[in-house]
Amino acid sequence: MVTASKPLRADAARNREKLLAAATQLFAERGLDVPMEHIARRAEVSIGTLYKHFPTRQDLVSAIFPERLAALDVIGEKALADQDPWHAFVGYLEDLYALQAEDRGLNDILARDLPNAPEVVSACHRGAGHSEILITRAIAGGGLRPDFSITDMATLTRAMAQVIRDSPGEWRRFLSIYVDGLRTP
Repeated sequence: MVTASKPLRADAARNREKLLAAATQLFAERGLDVPMEHIARRAEVSIGTLYKHFPTRQDLVSAIFPERLAALDVIGEKALADQDPWHAFVGYLEDLYALQAEDRGLNDILARDLPNAPEVVSACHRGAGHSEILITRAIAGGGLRPDFSITDMATLTRAMAQVIRDSPGEWRRFLSIYVDGLRTP
């Protein structure tokens, strides 16, 4: 990976930006498993140039996804500001899965074991913290069944990721059915 201590030449900096843009687009369109050769081709650089800037796929993911995962903080803060605990919880789920549906790479990150990138792990942990608070509030407010836990939230997120992958247009219907089952009678 290119270090920050040595400034890049102008052409190398342009190539790096082209690679980041291409990877961001392709990860969003096709997920994290897109071949590295396709990223280099989209950026109009050689595969050697890609590997010079990003020796591993993990390096590329680490360069792109902390910024994308910052959207989790925005969604969490929006939900936490909602005074109705049930509405906040459901709104959070809808916003979270809409974000996943827009970006297959982000969907992959949230559905898999966390990549080793510290920034990615940190963002996911903050998102789990928001989820935990929203779950606690929704249970205390009487809207959410009392046996729902953060573990269930993780399972729901993995399930929704699969629904989004397999049937992108069906996730809202699936979530609606699931949420109906979570509401206290």
